[in-house]
Amino acid sequence: MTSIAAPQSSPARSGRAPVNGFARSRSVALVGLEGHVVDVEVDIGQSLPGFTIIGLPDQAVNESRERIRSAARRAGVPLSPRKITVNLSPATLPKRGSHFDVAVVMAVLGAQGVVRVPTDTVFLAELGLDGSLRPVRGVLPAVLAAVRAGFPRVVVAAANRQEAALVSGATVSAAEHLAELLVGFGADPALLARAAASSRPADPHGKASAETGAGHEPDPDLRDVVGQVEGRQALEIAAAGGHHLLMVGPPGAGKTMLAERLPGILPDLGDEDSLEVTSVHSLRGEAPCSALVRRPPFQAPHHSITLPALCGGGSGMPRPGAISLAHRGVLFLDEAPEFDRRVLDALRQPLESGTVTIARAQSVAHYPARFQLVLAANPCACGHAGGVGRACTCTAVQRRRYFSKLSGPLLDRVDLQLRVPAVTYQELSALHGDPPEDSATVARRVARARDAQRERLTGFGCQSNSAVPGSLLHRRLSPGARAVQPLKRAMDERTLTARGFVKVLRVAWTLADLSGATVPTPEHVQLALYFKTTVAA
Repeated sequence: MTSIAAPQSSPARSGRAPVNGFARSRSVALVGLEGHVVDVEVDIGQSLPGFTIIGLPDQAVNESRERIRSAARRAGVPLSPRKITVNLSPATLPKRGSHFDVAVVMAVLGAQGVVRVPTDTVFLAELGLDGSLRPVRGVLPAVLAAVRAGFPRVVVAAANRQEAALVSGATVSAAEHLAELLVGFGADPALLARAAASSRPADPHGKASAETGAGHEPDPDLRDVVGQVEGRQALEIAAAGGHHLLMVGPPGAGKTMLAERLPGILPDLGDEDSLEVTSVHSLRGEAPCSALVRRPPFQAPHHSITLPALCGGGSGMPRPGAISLAHRGVLFLDEAPEFDRRVLDALRQPLESGTVTIARAQSVAHYPARFQLVLAANPCACGHAGGVGRACTCTAVQRRRYFSKLSGPLLDRVDLQLRVPAVTYQELSALHGDPPEDSATVARRVARARDAQRERLTGFGCQSNSAVPGSLLHRRLSPGARAVQPLKRAMDERTLTARGFVKVLRVAWTLADLSGATVPTPEHVQLALYFKTTVAA
C-alpha cells in the first residue's frame, strides 16, 4: 500500500475507547457520470445492539453491514456490540453500489477509536468477507469528481490503483486487505500479523484483472478494400468532418469492410475526450482500466439489441448503453433495416444533442453520446435489388416495407448517403497491380483536415465541421450565394430539408478542408449535395 502518514497519537494504542463515539469519512455517489462527494457519518450509542444505514441506500449498500462485520473481524478489530447508526449525507441523494463499504467501516472504526480518519480522504472499495479490498466499477469518474470537489487523497483497492492514478492531481493509496489500511491510519501494527495468519483465498478480481485491456489490437486496414472508389471517398469525408454515413448495396459489396476501417483513419482522442471516454468504460465495469482510451471506440451491436442496451438502462441507476460506449468513436449498425423501428428512432435525439438522458423515479442520469453513426443496409430483403447476378425476388411493396424501417427523420440526420455497388471481376483482379491506399496515408490527410477545422473553429467552440451550428454557417461561414444555388433549388423542389441544407454545407466545408481550399467552391457544394441525396433518388 502507498504509505499513509499515521496520526501522531493513535487512539487504539492509548487504550481510549469512547462511550458515545462519532466519526466521519467520505466516499462518492455517482449519478450517471456525475459524482457527488458523500459524508459517511457514524454514531455509536448505548442503546440495544444494531446496525442501521440511512440516507437512501440501495440493496448493495444495505448488504454492506454483513460484509463489514465479517471483514472487521477478520482484520482483528470486531465492531462494537452497541447501536451503530450510519448516515450517508446528503440524505436526499440516492446511494448505489458496494464502493461505500470501506468508507463505512473506516467511519465505524474511527468512532470506536481504532483509527483516526482524515476528512480530506475519499474511500472507494468493496470489502470481501475475508477482509480483502475488491475493485469496483466507476472508479475513474468517482476519483475525478473527488479531485474537482477538493478531495485529492483517494484510497482504492489494489486492482483499481492504475485506474485511479489516471486522474491528474489525485494522490492515490491502495491496499489489498483491510488490516493494511487500518495500520496505515494508526491502528495497532499487530493487526497485520494476525490478518496474515488467517487464511485468505486469492482474490479473483486481483492484480491479473488490473492488466486486462492494456493492449490495443491494430485497426483493419483500408488496403484490404477492393474497388469502391466512391465508398472510400465517403469514408474519408466522414472521418475528416465527423459526419454520419449510410451505405446501401447488395451483400458482399464491402459495406461492412468499409465501416470497420473508419476508426483506423480517425485521429487519436485528445486528453479531455480520452478521460471522458475512459470514464464511460470504467462505469460500464467490464474490467479495471489501466490506461486512458486513446483510440476512438467502435461499437457494432447485433440487430436484436434492445432499447435499454442501446441507449442505457437497467434496474436502479441505469448503466451506459452502446451509444455511450461509442462516444467520440463509431456506432456501426449493420443490416440496419433489421433493427427494431423503436430502437432506430431512439437515435434521433442523441444524434442532435450528443447526450442521452435516462429518467428514473428517484434520479436522472446523463451520459455522453457524441458518436459517428454508420448504417449499412441491403436495398431490399433479398439484397439483390439494383445489383448484379441474381434477380431481386421482392415485390415493390416488400422493398418499400423493408427500407421504410429507416425513417425519414433518422435519414435526414445522416450527412453522407451513398450506394455501394457490387465489386466486379475487373476490380477484384486489380489486386495484382498497385495496392490501394492504406489507412495510414488516408489518416494523414484526415489529420490535416482536422487541423484546419480546429484553426478555423477554435473561436466558435467547435472541434469539427459536423458540430458547427447552422446559424454560424449562415452568418459567418457561408460559401457564397453562387455556391448555394443548387441547394436553394433542392429546397424549392422539396428534396432537401432545412436540416439537410445545413448538413450539406458542413460536408462542403469538409471537402474544402481535404482539398486545402480556404472556402467551399460550387463543386464542393455540388458533391456534398450528391452524397446527401443519391440514396433518396
